[in-house]
Amino acid sequence: MTSISQNQSEFQEYLKEMNAYREAITLIQWDLRTKIPKKGVEQRSEVVGYLSHKLHQMETSDKMKSFIDALNEQTNDEVLQKTVLECLDTYEKNRKIPDEEFREFVMLQSKSESVWQEAREKSDFGLFQPYLEKLVDFNKKFANYWGYEENIYDALLHNYEPGVTVKTLDQVFPKVRESLTGLLSKIQSSTVKPDSTILNTHFPKQGQKEFAIEILKRMGYDFESGRLDDTIHPFAITLNINDVRITTRYDEQDFRMAVFGTIHEGGHALYEQNISNRLAGTPLASGTSMGIHESQSLFWENFLGRNKVFWDSHYELFKKYAPKHFDNISLHDFYQAVNEVKPSLIRIEADELTYPLHIMVRYELEKALINSEIEVKDLPHLWNEKMQDYLGIKPSNDREGVLQDIHWAGGDFGYFPSYALGYMYAAQFNNKMKDAINMDDVIQSGDFTKIREWLTENIHQYGKMKKPLQIVEDVTGESLNPDYLVSYLTEKYRNIYQF
Repeated sequence: MTSISQNQSEFQEYLKEMNAYREAITLIQWDLRTKIPKKGVEQRSEVVGYLSHKLHQMETSDKMKSFIDALNEQTNDEVLQKTVLECLDTYEKNRKIPDEEFREFVMLQSKSESVWQEAREKSDFGLFQPYLEKLVDFNKKFANYWGYEENIYDALLHNYEPGVTVKTLDQVFPKVRESLTGLLSKIQSSTVKPDSTILNTHFPKQGQKEFAIEILKRMGYDFESGRLDDTIHPFAITLNINDVRITTRYDEQDFRMAVFGTIHEGGHALYEQNISNRLAGTPLASGTSMGIHESQSLFWENFLGRNKVFWDSHYELFKKYAPKHFDNISLHDFYQAVNEVKPSLIRIEADELTYPLHIMVRYELEKALINSEIEVKDLPHLWNEKMQDYLGIKPSNDREGVLQDIHWAGGDFGYFPSYALGYMYAAQFNNKMKDAINMDDVIQSGDFTKIREWLTENIHQYGKMKKPLQIVEDVTGESLNPDYLVSYLTEKYRNIYQF
């Protein structure tokens, strides 16, 4: 009979082999989104399909099941216990998907992202439509394989935010939407109008990059364990806790895209870089959910990066890298301008007040798609209608409308709600952090170590050892509560717009 220690040793070697495949796939995905020549996409997609199929087989093999059976509840090692449970969850979920269907889906994902890029450049939804139709069909099929209790969309939500359901979202989102549209109405009626046109000047990419790197360093991003690259759609990606990469997008006529986008992705990266080393090499060495992940990126981007105290102490540093144009702009006018509320067509360019409304548009559309209430061909005009209803603006083409995000091209249905949930979590964490840290003093100092250490102690270190809602309750003492976000936005924009 094989001993527990021998099973454990063999299990760890098995996980090591799986991690090798996972890291290779991740590196290819980074390359596909940043550096790959156009003609290399198809062959590279087949490589991803092969490696992902191999990983899928290992995750769902009889050998994996034998390890789970032998080690489940047979050890006092908490990390090993959680690792086995994580593998069991993956085993039970992925075992339900036939091998060939999984491989076909992964190859479709890679090809779809490439086609999406072309469709976006040409502003032609028709090019992308047949790929998206297949992706939607796969997601419906997988959701039925996995099973659900009330709404088929719940099966997809579970992949990104375990414990959250359509019922939860449909209770919380309307409340937040009503509050935000009410605030937006007051802002639009105010006689105080920040002038964001003062920000529109040519700002060379190199200067933007150097300033962004300065801020990343102050945040504590470890460049010896990561790097910064360019891409169409910014993202953070983790090969392992010692190789966490971020990307950004530069617009030389609007620095906000790169500066705030890089801070945002830096927040994601800090989460991954500060997961406890004791979880390295296990499937627990990752963020616990996309909502918690977004709480970290949105905390750094909005609660710190758009904070008045931040610009009080960093505007001079900014001007060191910025064009001379900014020497003639006062700190007050600059702060007001970077916090202007103005409904925009592009989600990643949205101000922090209207941002959640962008998420609700996407959530409602993809929920309807998965529930077979609408068809893919109808997305462009339905998207435009919802943008008009929620934000009072309407896209003039597919590029600034339905084709702007990469998520659906990657088959990531159930992902979008995590952005709004993350914003709510971030507001709760921010409120709690103030009990332990004098935030203004720390931000003013330009040394954000205490903030990063608080986040690491309470959130980062645990990786997937804790579920998302458990983290929220352990840190804040209560469950998801959108009131903190509404209060934060109300107070901030009442001061800016004087209503």
